[in-house]
Amino acid sequence: MSNLELNPLEIHAAADGGADAGADGGGRELLEAREVPLGGPRAMMVRRVLPGARRRMIGAWCFIDAYGPEVAAMRVPPHPHTGLQTVSWLVAGEVLHLDSLGSRQEVRPGQLNLMTAGRGISHSEESRRELLHGVQLWVALPEEHRRVAPAFEHHALLPTLSGPGFTATVIMGSLAGTTSPATAFTPLVSAEIAVDGTAELPLERGFEHGVLLLDGDVDLLAPGPLLYLPPGQDSLRLSGRGRVLLIGGEPFDEEIVMWWNFVGRGHDEIAAFRAEWESGDGFGHVEGFAGPPLPAPALPGIRLKPRGRLR
Repeated sequence: MSNLELNPLEIHAAADGGADAGADGGGRELLEAREVPLGGPRAMMVRRVLPGARRRMIGAWCFIDAYGPEVAAMRVPPHPHTGLQTVSWLVAGEVLHLDSLGSRQEVRPGQLNLMTAGRGISHSEESRRELLHGVQLWVALPEEHRRVAPAFEHHALLPTLSGPGFTATVIMGSLAGTTSPATAFTPLVSAEIAVDGTAELPLERGFEHGVLLLDGDVDLLAPGPLLYLPPGQDSLRLSGRGRVLLIGGEPFDEEIVMWWNFVGRGHDEIAAFRAEWESGDGFGHVEGFAGPPLPAPALPGIRLKPRGRLR
């Protein structure tokens, strides 16, 4: 999925922000979502929970759009990415991925489509008109890996682990010693957790985490906001019945520029990515999509500045 906003804002933050408004005494925060039309005012609406007003990243996770459950058709024309990985996770529905490597892969609930943009790739996503419910996430690539060759992975079977009151599917990274086969470039985790009763979710003490309610009724969580947990916690207790998405990772200590569908390190680099996309060079061609590629929006009238992960 893409950021289809016609006037995307620069996504930035100061590297060493202080205590955030909305944080409790333990450093937990509820990060509110904002509604964004996916492709225009008549399009499917998504709830953007990262980046937010106070916090831009959780570990290397830098973008989260949650959508549905809604009967809708997804149609995202070919568009470029650099410097990141896209993670497609569905609760309901089916989405077709096409990319400039020649990949053609449907993703269904419980399966993972993972695209590594690296130095540059283009892709499209579309679905039939049906019940859609899912999450699209981006992972920022660290400096040493952000120019890797583009790649695509599909994982139909992912590892699981169980404990009292929960069963977890590990999407990326590792959770309590269970590791996903998906390629990751920084220490992180992503997992879908099915909660049934009272569960004590294991957490990596050095990670910061986020928890998003996917469906059902689970205490501490409400539809929409993302619960942020700072480093230093070994577990999280949840009660109820439902599914949640857990993400986390070591705090990302590099400054980045996120604009439109690019992750880079400075204004000139982002401007060069945009010009390369508009010229039709460098990002390849997506075969099989019926329609033109997505045009890049105009750059803002000010220079984009690399920033850290906090406001």
